Amino acid sequence: MSEDFAHQPVLFEEVLTALAIRPDGIYVDGTFGRGGHASAILDRLDSRGQLLAIDKDPQAVAAAKDRFGTDSRFSIAQGSFTGLERLVRENGWRASEAGGVDGVLLDLGVSSPQLDDPERGFSFRHDGDLDMRMDPGTGQSAAQWLARAEEYDIRRVLREYGEEKFAKRIAYAIVKAREETPISMTRQLATLIAEASPVHEKGKDPATRSFQAIRIFINDELDDLKQCLPQALDVLRPGGRLAVISFHSLEDRIVKRLLRKEARGDDFPPDLPIPQSALSPRIRLIGKAIRASEQEIAANPRARSAVLRVAERLH
Repeated sequence: MSEDFAHQPVLFEEVLTALAIRPDGIYVDGTFGRGGHASAILDRLDSRGQLLAIDKDPQAVAAAKDRFGTDSRFSIAQGSFTGLERLVRENGWRASEAGGVDGVLLDLGVSSPQLDDPERGFSFRHDGDLDMRMDPGTGQSAAQWLARAEEYDIRRVLREYGEEKFAKRIAYAIVKAREETPISMTRQLATLIAEASPVHEKGKDPATRSFQAIRIFINDELDDLKQCLPQALDVLRPGGRLAVISFHSLEDRIVKRLLRKEARGDDFPPDLPIPQSALSPRIRLIGKAIRASEQEIAANPRARSAVLRVAERLH
């Protein structure tokens, strides 16, 4: 679909403040989306600055080339941000020991254009093919997985990635339903989930958690994040900043644990009399977790669950 769906970047000003952008700096946007944050970063760079963007989604990459393709300060790579360190190295920036990057931004989850395009299959609010792949050219679609997965595996994915308390009921309903007809459309799956859920949470569609879980699984989102975060810290120069926006507790837990571990320093037994200064922490945490204001949430309800965490490399 060629329509340019609107995208509202969350925590816009907060991200720019967190990155402490230098006009001559080198930055990586690991999740380009539709370039809301990337555009603002470029606005703050002079002719010496550089921005590398990464995105799995070929539509996002095409949008980036249309919008910034003539800007010599900008480059875009299609793929997972698990290749961040390699891409930084290929750009000629140091990617080991003390790196050469001034800031890395990761805006996790699914973008507004992906959610709003029925053809992508991410949302139960629009009927479309049940795809959910961020890169439709690779891997299996949600429909293909649901057609073949064992009931146990469906239940596990819904429980682990969606924290869905009715995972067992929903998985059973999916397996029974596919015996009659393939589950190939988003509304078809959403209706099935609603009918299988004995209690509906007020103000939340019963399909919310299951759709989140399946999307995370199909795109390896949590494993990709676990691989990317150490690389993001590796490529930063001393004083460089990492800013990560999470949208659900599973992502935020991974980010929080990794940053706290790196800020704590070397892992010695707790009973050894070693001062904190000797633990050689690699980063310092910049402030507490930042959430969207009431005004932003009113203007963009998708910002409600956003959490921004920021860290600065020390050495």
